Amino acid sequence: MRMPRTLSSSRRRLLCHATRVAALLAASGLWPAAAQTGPNAQAFEAKTLAELARLLGGSTPTESKDVSISGPDVAENGAAVTVNFATTLAGARRLLLLVEKNPSILAAAFDLNDAVDASFVTRVKMGQSSNVYAVAQLADGKLLFAQREIKVTLGGCGG
Repeated sequence: MRMPRTLSSSRRRLLCHATRVAALLAASGLWPAAAQTGPNAQAFEAKTLAELARLLGGSTPTESKDVSISGPDVAENGAAVTVNFATTLAGARRLLLLVEKNPSILAAAFDLNDAVDASFVTRVKMGQSSNVYAVAQLADGKLLFAQREIKVTLGGCGG
């Protein structure tokens, strides 16, 4: 007579299979290395807006009303600050979110095309009060931005 499988044995089998799949993906180079390579890999190492513009091959950034950013005036916890950013520019090919005083200025990068609505909401970590920028990169390399200051009362990046 066979005993029915318990929930814990099913869970154990699922975890074993998930671990094998993760190991196979990592061994084949598909995960997590894919996030660390590609055209934006060096951009995530930039420390300033000027350095980021140089790495992306863009021009000197200029402020534009066609790029928008919103978020809280004061974030109580810098570990998860919600930021909305968008562009209405038809020729935009990339939309970036930058946090000026973070160890790496680039917080997020989204590649755009005609099928993508260039409006995003994300959460970022902020170690301290800082200017946050939404930057749209056009096909010709021109960089346009909007900025917002967000004050942080409890830092999220520190250790």
